[in-house]
Amino acid sequence: MPDLMINNRAYKVAGILFDKDGTLLDFIAMWGCWSESVFSELEQQLKRRGITLQPDRIATLWGTKHDINNRVIDYDRNGPLAMGTMQDLYAVVAWQLYSEGLSWAEAMELVQHCKKHADIELERLRPARPLPGSIDFLKSCKEHGIKLGVVTADETEAANMHLEWLGIRAYFDVVIGNDLVERGKPFPDMLELACRELAIDCSEAAIIGDTNGDMRMGLAAGAAVTVGIADTAEGGSTHQLLPNANEVISSYSQLSMRRQAHED
Repeated sequence: MPDLMINNRAYKVAGILFDKDGTLLDFIAMWGCWSESVFSELEQQLKRRGITLQPDRIATLWGTKHDINNRVIDYDRNGPLAMGTMQDLYAVVAWQLYSEGLSWAEAMELVQHCKKHADIELERLRPARPLPGSIDFLKSCKEHGIKLGVVTADETEAANMHLEWLGIRAYFDVVIGNDLVERGKPFPDMLELACRELAIDCSEAAIIGDTNGDMRMGLAAGAAVTVGIADTAEGGSTHQLLPNANEVISSYSQLSMRRQAHED
């Protein structure tokens, strides 16, 4: 079994499971674009109803950070956009609309309308960008016979589409979305299902992600190692963001595969 090398420490693994957003693809490029489309359409729809929301109200609940032009420039790795499902996001915004006087039914209809509008815009722009070094690492994993999978809070069909946009779908033996399990992150269900389909034990798998939900999922499933990706510019806050990570890295350059001597 090859060694996954992280920060000069070796972990024996038969498979590696990746979160998708913020781990394989650039979160801001993808979901910043999508969120801006949602917010823009929501603002237009509310204006027609004579409702004006404070510019930062939805962003605060959504978990995004914006510049003076209202462009998304960062996100809360422990917030709804990063960790939640689409249903979670519907509920977050619908609750705010309900508090502004819309019926719950109208609020949910409006949120889904805005989501559909943003999905169409996302399909048109296809702003998926791989994280630097991720594709080279995937290639190395395959060369060493490592089984690979994706476990994401996104829906499986959408996840497969985004991986196709990136040109990396063929690297993965399995893609597990939130719709395939009873409980999503931070529960172990997705990781356990992925390992069953890969025919490996959870203790032989590494999980790589950018939120503590990924780390907690790995711990709950008994993964060999939980690896968190975080910007080292955040300094000491990285371990506050990812307190359950066994290892924290800032880039894929800190990961490598090493074949044991007797396997050569």
